[in-house]
Amino acid sequence: MPATRPLLVAHRGASGYRPEHSRSAYELAIDMGCDAVEPDVVATRDGVLVVRHENEISGTTDVASHPEFADRRTTKSFLGHTMTGWFTEDFTWAELQTLRLRERIPTLRPESAQHDGYEPMLRLSDVLEIAADGARRTGREIGVVVEIKHDAYFRSIGSDLGALVATELSASGWPGPGRPVTIESFEPSVLERMRARETEAQYVFLLEATGSPVDMMIERGADAPTYAEIVEPAGLDRWVAGFDGISVAKSMILGPDATARAGAALVEAAHARGLVVYTWTCRPENAFLAKRFRAGGGKAAFGDYEAEWSLIRDAGVDGVFVDHTDLGAELFLR
Repeated sequence: MPATRPLLVAHRGASGYRPEHSRSAYELAIDMGCDAVEPDVVATRDGVLVVRHENEISGTTDVASHPEFADRRTTKSFLGHTMTGWFTEDFTWAELQTLRLRERIPTLRPESAQHDGYEPMLRLSDVLEIAADGARRTGREIGVVVEIKHDAYFRSIGSDLGALVATELSASGWPGPGRPVTIESFEPSVLERMRARETEAQYVFLLEATGSPVDMMIERGADAPTYAEIVEPAGLDRWVAGFDGISVAKSMILGPDATARAGAALVEAAHARGLVVYTWTCRPENAFLAKRFRAGGGKAAFGDYEAEWSLIRDAGVDGVFVDHTDLGAELFLR
């Protein structure tokens, strides 16, 4: 059944105002009224779970300015995709602690970029502590939505992210009273493994607007279902059975005409199967809005985000991921 209002998830913290996955971003999001915070997790060489959008960290840290790590710059390939940079799995946690965070999209968020260079990287355990402290400070329940990134790649180099997450949650006392946990991934196999080991959580299958899940491509090749096929009623019955919900790209809710009629139908189909529906990511800048909601002032200017987000809310989604937590609270929680 749909919630009376959607769960407000702070996407990488209040990442519209502070460098993503920073302590200040998470604390600000809690102070602005989020229901949950969302850390993305990848692993270090010594098996520590750190919170980064990607395992390649040159865009979100000052690693390139550290001469002692110049020789760590490398090129890696996986399933036909090649990337050059610095990768968490080539560093120990002690080494990563010497880096400082920076804004990932400074041309769109120059105010956030003013906070570059001050804060260190966090571990998953740090975010769990921040959420628990925030709940005590505010008197509200603060959940954690853990996104497991690039599981198939990490398994190919001998790192089991699912097992690491399960161990960290247990060691930190999550979930527990007032400490709800959601685990999500674009790769359903890691969710299935964690569910099989009876890690207590809500399990949510992340879905892109295009393409297919990487782990399904590895297993099934050309027979792998596309994300579009997975959200069809037959796909929900076959591929999402056993999960608690789906989290879909915002464009899948808005639909090609940006009216959210397609999204309302998707939500209805999912709810009929007992699934919750989250959507990502609500951002107010013109660069991220559907064309009909953009305004003047360039890509960084705010467009008519209220009109776009209202359609998403009215489609009946159960949760929304936002970068600007205060704006999300004003619209989704009122």
